[in-house]
Amino acid sequence: MAEVSATLRYARISPQKCRLVADTVRGKEASKALSTLKFMPKKGAKLVYKVLWSAVSNAQENAGLDVDDLKVSRILVDAAPMYKRFAARAKGRGTRIIKRNSHITVAVSDGKKD
Repeated sequence: MAEVSATLRYARISPQKCRLVADTVRGKEASKALSTLKFMPKKGAKLVYKVLWSAVSNAQENAGLDVDDLKVSRILVDAAPMYKRFAARAKGRGTRIIKRNSHITVAVSDGKKD
């Protein structure tokens, strides 16, 4: 079973929001997952679509796999380092704002035993 992956690092979206999108396409056929993501109105869908498209292209070009047989075998959304900022508050104070980032990894496989 050949598994090929693609990774997007330091994506500017929180892992929690991106996992909602990733859960909808986990385990689906690659072509159906791409069409689902294309019409999903979320920011995370656009990012996951690009990574999935890259994984499918990697499988086709580098591993020589047939695109019609590919399935989304693994999809991981991990936390990346956060940006820490401060916002002004009353009486000269400041509060911390945490801007979360993600590492998105998508792996596709043909599902055949070697």
